[in-house]
Amino acid sequence: MRILFVCVGNSCRSQMAEGIAKYHGHEAASAGTHPASQVSENAIKVMQSMGIETTGMSPKSIDLFNPGDFDLVISMGCGVECPAIKLDDDWQLDDPVGKSMTIFQQTANEIERRILLLE
Repeated sequence: MRILFVCVGNSCRSQMAEGIAKYHGHEAASAGTHPASQVSENAIKVMQSMGIETTGMSPKSIDLFNPGDFDLVISMGCGVECPAIKLDDDWQLDDPVGKSMTIFQQTANEIERRILLLE
């Protein structure tokens, strides 16, 4: 399954979703409507603790992607508005930015749970 995860900053939830989806054998990408300058250090730490490769991950603009190339386009739940893009689902996950590692881990666990439901 080809999945695009969309967020505003593309630094936490959508990056973790991309990494976790790839780990589970999906073709995945992530993008933001207003990408941050770098992936959150805590998101990287959580993914690495799960055995997920993080080399080369960086925030990317939604403008670099054609949503038609994906089977699913999922918003992470950050009020993303992309008039030109049909969102298939909105996971409505709270943004862990600036929160504890425990919150990042809980967010990653919930993302993984939802990805496994897609299989």
